[in-house]
Amino acid sequence: MSKVIIIGAGASGMMAAYAAKKAGHDVTVIEKNEKCGKKIYITGKGRCNLTNNCDAGDFIEKVVSNPKFLYSSIYMLTPAQTIELFADQLNLPIKTERGDRVFPVSDKSSDVIKALTSVLERYKTHIMLNTTVKDIIIENQKVRGVITDAGTIYSDAVIIACGGLAYPQTGSTGDGYRFAKKAGHTITKTYPALVPFETKEEWSGHLMGLSLRNVSVTFKKNDKILYSGFGEMLFTHFGVSGPLILTASCYLINYISKDYIDMYIDLKPALSKSELDARIIRDFSEAKNARFSNSLKKLLPHRLIGVVVDLSGIDENKPVNSVTATERKQLAKIIKALPLTITRTRGYNEAIITRGGVKVNEIDPSTMESKLVDNLYFAGEVIDVDAVTGGFNLQIAWSTGYTAGMSIHN
Repeated sequence: MSKVIIIGAGASGMMAAYAAKKAGHDVTVIEKNEKCGKKIYITGKGRCNLTNNCDAGDFIEKVVSNPKFLYSSIYMLTPAQTIELFADQLNLPIKTERGDRVFPVSDKSSDVIKALTSVLERYKTHIMLNTTVKDIIIENQKVRGVITDAGTIYSDAVIIACGGLAYPQTGSTGDGYRFAKKAGHTITKTYPALVPFETKEEWSGHLMGLSLRNVSVTFKKNDKILYSGFGEMLFTHFGVSGPLILTASCYLINYISKDYIDMYIDLKPALSKSELDARIIRDFSEAKNARFSNSLKKLLPHRLIGVVVDLSGIDENKPVNSVTATERKQLAKIIKALPLTITRTRGYNEAIITRGGVKVNEIDPSTMESKLVDNLYFAGEVIDVDAVTGGFNLQIAWSTGYTAGMSIHN
C-alpha cells in the first residue's frame, strides 16, 4: 500500500481517487474549494454530459490535441466501461441522447458528483476541503509530498489533477502548471478552448438569443477553408456561440490568435443554389403583391429577415414582382453564405476547457507518470490534450484519472 495525495477533487481527481482506492492505496484528496466537483456541477448546462457512447477508436478521432497520447488510457477505461462504471458500480441511472451523448437520467450534474463522492466515502477516502496546496516536495527526482496552507503532508505519490485555466471561478487557476514547472516539465502555450467567438458586425448582437439549427458554417482565411461543420449555433450579444461554434473553436484557435477570420453561414444547406432559387421563385409567386421583406417569412426566421434584406441590397419595400433575376441571385448568395467576421475568442471565464498544458512527451501515456520525477502523475485538463464537445473531454478526465490511480507503485 502506498500513500497517495491527489491535488484536486474534480472529475479526473475523483476518478483517480476511486481507482487508487480500488488498487488498495491510502488516498488523500486535497481540494481548495468548499466542495468536490465544482466544475462538474456546471458542465452540460448543469446536466453533465459525462461521456459519449462511442467505441474507443471513434473517440480518438474526436480528440484535437495529441490524440495518440490517449490510446493507452482510453483503452484502460473506455467510454463503454465508463458507462458501466457509473450505472452499475456507482448506481447512477444514465441515458444516451442525440449524438450519443450520455447524461444522468435525472439531468442533474449534482447526481454525478454525489455518485462519485459517495463511493469515495464508502472506500474511506480522506478528502480535505478548503485546503490549498502551495507547493510539491521533490527530493532526488522523486516526489515526497505537498505543502498546504494547513501544513506539510508526506506521501509516496502525488497526482496533479487540478485542472487548467477555464472557468477560474471554479478554482481552475493554473496551479497544476506551476507544480509541473517546478518538477521540470514544459507547459505548452495555453488558450481558452471550446469557447464562443466575438464578431466585428454589430447586427449579430441584435440577434442575441436566436438559435439556428441544421445550418452549416465555413471559416476561411484568404479564401482558404480552415474549418466547416454542420449543426446548431446561437447568436449572442458579442457574436456567436452554440455547439457548432464551440467545436469550430478547437480547430481555429491558432488562426484567431493571429488575425481575423471570415465566417459564412449556410442557412439552407439542404438546398443547392438552383433548388434555393426555385424555392425563392415559388415564395415570390405566392406573395406577388407583397413587399420584398414580407415575402421571406416562410424562408427565414423572423428576426433574421431584416439582416438578410440589408445585406442583399434590395429595397425592403420593393414589390416582389419587381425583384430582378440578378437581385434574386444576390439574395440566394446571402442565404447560402451569410457573412460574419470573427475577431477573437472569448476568455477563460467562458471557455469550457483549456488548450495546452503539460507537454505529453514528458508523461508516460500508459501510466500518466512523469518521465522526469518518480511517483508524480498527471490527470485531466492539466495535460495538453483536448477534444470537441459531446462528452469527450470529461471522458479524457475519467480515463486519465483512472489510469493514474491504477498505476501507482506499491
